[in-house]
Amino acid sequence: MSRHGDSGSGERGGRGERGGTRKSGGSGGRGEGAGRRESTRRTAPAADEPLADELVADVLGRVRYAADGAAAEDAVEAGASLLAAAPAGWEAVSAAVVAAAAAGAAQCWTGGWQPADLERFLRRAADGATHAELAVDAIAADAARNPATRTPRGPRWADQLRRLGADVWWEADRGYLDALARRRRTTRFQTAYDTLAALRALARVPRITPLPSPPAPPAAHARSAAASRALGRIRGLLAKAEATTFAEEAEALSAKAQELMARHSIDEALLDSAAGSPHGTAGGPSAIRIGIEGPYEQAKALLLDAVATANRCQAVWAADIGFSTLIGFAPDLEATELLYTSLLLQSTTAMHRAGDAHARKKDEAPARKKQDGAPLTRGRSRRTRDFRQTFLVAYADRIRTRLTTATEAATTAATTDSPAPDLLPVLAARELAVEETAESLFPHTAPVRLRGIHDPAGWHAGNQAADRAHLGDGTP
Repeated sequence: MSRHGDSGSGERGGRGERGGTRKSGGSGGRGEGAGRRESTRRTAPAADEPLADELVADVLGRVRYAADGAAAEDAVEAGASLLAAAPAGWEAVSAAVVAAAAAGAAQCWTGGWQPADLERFLRRAADGATHAELAVDAIAADAARNPATRTPRGPRWADQLRRLGADVWWEADRGYLDALARRRRTTRFQTAYDTLAALRALARVPRITPLPSPPAPPAAHARSAAASRALGRIRGLLAKAEATTFAEEAEALSAKAQELMARHSIDEALLDSAAGSPHGTAGGPSAIRIGIEGPYEQAKALLLDAVATANRCQAVWAADIGFSTLIGFAPDLEATELLYTSLLLQSTTAMHRAGDAHARKKDEAPARKKQDGAPLTRGRSRRTRDFRQTFLVAYADRIRTRLTTATEAATTAATTDSPAPDLLPVLAARELAVEETAESLFPHTAPVRLRGIHDPAGWHAGNQAADRAHLGDGTP
């Protein structure tokens, strides 16, 4: 059963201790005009900047701590008026705003956030599109001021910045607000208003549990090459599964991919054990976050939990923040993310196909009133929210069984064929390490009560969609 963490963290550290968000990759015409830059162009501080810094800090303090609702709107409006008519000048205000935004983004990282998670959280909130679009510049400004932080935080962090388009697009900090106004075609007041509203949203993001440090890359070239070959085969199978129009073939390819993933995980565990490191080359499990986008978040979180369980990982879903945290060893985390992404696409395709097939059947037999003694529902009923939610939950439930069976088969085969007699103790030790890490990160979790599972036709169709495959051993 999927586990649900408290606000994605088990702890909320109050409001207003971070800032900085990102817009999804390639959005908003990023890169127009000056193109992408690695750093913000800055000159020596002008004489008017200290006054602007003080004004912006004072305005942001009032905006940040204003109560929600009318009080917050009044504070943002008053602050925008002050900034737009500041004696220090619009350019000095612009430089101060960029500096404040970069500092807010840096505080977000201290509060446990990563760029993609922060962008997703703000995008889901009210006025989130505007907030996320403007907050993306805060992340870019922070990355420009601290270019060395891209690599030490790991390739996943750098990939998030790349996907979000976190690059400075403005010529200089003193010209940022003017450039933003031109790009968005807004007045000076409206630009100040939107910017302050976005910075308020960033400053009020709650603290969440930080993830463990990313695992170190494998030291041995031969090991990296073997892992790359295995993952290449897995990706190839999943690509074929996503491309085929035959459900049976897609599910058979996915099951075969799971067998290869399980075998790859076992090989990695044996290599760690032979090297004297049963808990992994990085010293233990790590964690990643995977976004759970609507609609049907519960069903998607359940599918991710099913894939995680089959790959010796644990998943904790934070519904209010919009992601699940996966805890496991690095090869298992990568396998889980690959397979989940593929199965999510396949299940969505199968869901739409089931509804379309039912609609065609109704068109071919309009005069039929009953089927097997029960009223035959209209085609559109196969496209309701209840049907789709139930379909995806049933799909996840059956996929859990099939993937777990594939993993157990691969483990049994490896135990029989492997000359290493300590395989099962090694796997048990890794499972215990994952459990202990999950408990330390999320000491307070609760099972998720599924809602909206009311459509028998959806359950039957979802089970069928996940149950048509051969598992690759010649049996149905």
